[in-house]
Amino acid sequence: MSITKTTIKKKLKSMRMHNPPHPGEVLRKLCFEPLGLSVTKAAKALGVSRNTLSSLLNGQTGITPEMALRLSIAFDTTPESWMNQQVQYDLWQAKQHRDELQVTRLTAGEEAA
Repeated sequence: MSITKTTIKKKLKSMRMHNPPHPGEVLRKLCFEPLGLSVTKAAKALGVSRNTLSSLLNGQTGITPEMALRLSIAFDTTPESWMNQQVQYDLWQAKQHRDELQVTRLTAGEEAA
């Protein structure tokens, strides 16, 4: 079964939401499952270890700029699309702890305490 760049773009665009999925989950559902890829075969094609790819797919690590480049080459996408997913996921996770941050708003003419 073939997966097209347009299919990936449409699905990625529709995934901009509250509580976005981990990019590894997106990778598994949009790329691995339709193509019937195994972790071993994909890791070899990407030039990474099986453990590295498995950690990403299981949500234990995020997509690095280098991995984004590798994925973009392998799946004919853009590295920016992979990095954007990671940023959206990380930012949503950080926002869940916003109230715990001890930050004072800065304005012109005021000194920070």
